[in-house]
Amino acid sequence: MARTTPVSRLSVLATVSFMLLGLLTVRLWFLQVVDAPGLEERVREVRTRTVKITPERGRIFDVKGRIVADNERVLTLTIDRAVIARPLARQQMWARLSGALNTPPEELEDRFLSKRYDQLQPLPLKDDITEELALFLRERSEDYPGIDIREGWRRQYPYSPVASHVVGFLGAIKESELTYYRNLGYDPDARVGQFGVEQTYESVLRGSPGFVKYEVDSRGRILRQLERQEPIPGNDVQLSIDLDLQQLTEQALYTKIQVRRRTEAPQILLFGEPDPQYPEVTYYKAPAGSSVLLNHETGEVVAMASYPNFDARWFNAGISSEKFNQLFPTTDDPDQSILVNRAISGRYNLGSTFKPFVAFAALNTGQLTGGTDYSLVDRGTYKLSSIPDERCQLNVKCVFKNANCGNGAPCKYGRINLETALAVSSDVFFYKIGEEIFTQRGNRPVLEEQVRLFGFGSPTEIDLPYEFIGTVPNRALKERLAASGAIAKEEGEGYYVGDNLQMSIGQGLLSATPLQLAVAYGVLGNGGKVVRPRVVRAIWSPGTPNGASGRVDLEKGTVLQDFSAPQIVRDISDRQEVFEPIVKGLTRVITGPGTTSDFYHATTGERLFSAYPQRTLPIAGKTGTAQGAGNLPWNDSSAFAAFSLDPSKPYTAAAYIEKSGFGSRAAAPIVKCLFTALAGKMRVNSAQPSDPLDINSFDVAPPPPTWNPLCLVGAGSSVRD
Repeated sequence: MARTTPVSRLSVLATVSFMLLGLLTVRLWFLQVVDAPGLEERVREVRTRTVKITPERGRIFDVKGRIVADNERVLTLTIDRAVIARPLARQQMWARLSGALNTPPEELEDRFLSKRYDQLQPLPLKDDITEELALFLRERSEDYPGIDIREGWRRQYPYSPVASHVVGFLGAIKESELTYYRNLGYDPDARVGQFGVEQTYESVLRGSPGFVKYEVDSRGRILRQLERQEPIPGNDVQLSIDLDLQQLTEQALYTKIQVRRRTEAPQILLFGEPDPQYPEVTYYKAPAGSSVLLNHETGEVVAMASYPNFDARWFNAGISSEKFNQLFPTTDDPDQSILVNRAISGRYNLGSTFKPFVAFAALNTGQLTGGTDYSLVDRGTYKLSSIPDERCQLNVKCVFKNANCGNGAPCKYGRINLETALAVSSDVFFYKIGEEIFTQRGNRPVLEEQVRLFGFGSPTEIDLPYEFIGTVPNRALKERLAASGAIAKEEGEGYYVGDNLQMSIGQGLLSATPLQLAVAYGVLGNGGKVVRPRVVRAIWSPGTPNGASGRVDLEKGTVLQDFSAPQIVRDISDRQEVFEPIVKGLTRVITGPGTTSDFYHATTGERLFSAYPQRTLPIAGKTGTAQGAGNLPWNDSSAFAAFSLDPSKPYTAAAYIEKSGFGSRAAAPIVKCLFTALAGKMRVNSAQPSDPLDINSFDVAPPPPTWNPLCLVGAGSSVRD
């Protein structure tokens, strides 16, 4: 084999060297001539830093312009991530910053590692720093390279806890929502609406971020500003809520709940003596409740209260997670749930407050022979006529009773028509409707179809999150509940006459929210129009000018969208002859008279409303008692709804208090107070900004301001109405 000579090897090396030199020359030519603009752009990117500018969030104010959600300017310390990319540089920076920020290095490192912050933006190190600290750090940029001060906003709720369930609050983006908000251009550490109007109108209130671009040196120090685009503030939102009436509603609800908690429930008797298996004394638990006041012509919600209440200021108070969990504990007990607006999320039987809609179904379909002239003799019990006697003797319940009259026996109202049946709340009368409207019409869901006309079983589409749509009993519902284990499997095999009887008195699988109840009574009040409820009256352009202290000047602002015109969902006003006897019966609930049979039976509301100014502001309404677990009296829930008969004051109100007793004893006094105020017969205190939040307190919300609760006083009915 021939050996390679030194000359040959040198030739090869020379050839390779010339080739490499040629490639290098071509690459330099490409970079300097062909790719010069791109190279310059990449160099420029390395020497610039772009910082987002958070827009000021739109403000929220009540119907009179009082600001219920405002903004406070805050400073946030950030650092360029490139400066702390290496572990050693980061440790040294944390050591220098720890003392100035009064923050352990470990906490700063946790922020760096957290996925909640945009990896392409400067890292926020500390929120809400003082002007003095910001100046101190800026003057020492040599010691703290990459440091910058970012201006932002912190939400304030001057009147909280008043209307907290309506206004809502801001919170960190949930893990499950990160992708959604990132696609909308949000930073992972942004705070967004997590409840109430703040959540529903997030896109309206947020605004559009701006940015500022800086030129920086190799150590991340800012040399000069290259570009700035100002953020666009969010639009303002005006509520239909009147803070004064909102405060009154919360005061009445809170006070009545406290009173019921100190009230003894009736004893369970066994052969005329207290049943020994139950305590001698049991107080009502009254854990929660809600109340709604709305304009039934426009659908605007004037007040919406829910208890337990909360102070929205806790969500930006900077408290520890341990303290927050003590205030807002995670619980499976619905009685203890705080962050629930029970006016729209409560799932309740309605008791006898549902009877007017059963009456409508009977009259509207011609079920009652003779219509309003139809009457029956109420002897206190009702026996099903559609089930043979032999089946009734085989553990099939065929006999149903009125509520007891306080003497241990069911009330016997004698001969009554529909109007009187509503006034005294006869179960027997409505049991008969419930049976015959089902069995005489081929077991078709006629009652279900009729009550759905008022919105039951469907969302009201109020502009608040987490609304419960309610349930109207039918075969499909029972099948679903049986499949989920909520009811026995055999119960889900069909829809029976007993189910229709229970629905006819507002019990069984029927459920609705207090808002749905108010909307339905509003249909009776306005003559047949189902109106969509709203808590927002208008959207205003950003920066509505300030007026008097704590208010905006509504005369100088600009309305972008006005929602005050009613949105009619359905109109069933074509048969006023159907509505008239129902309204008359509900008016008698308030004014009397009742009926006389074995003795005088007062209507369920006439004693309570005996001192109410009916001539000034006439109203009609209905009590209801929803039977609770085990049919025990201390588990009964109280319901009441009423509407104005004065077209100049077209208001409807509803109240519901859980596990608090008869409808006339707990819920009805709240509604009485609201209409007394609307009649101008009691003083309504002006809502005032709240005292500063006491971060050492463990009260999730302080009690409402003191007031004169005399409007709550009155004798309720002795009947489980």
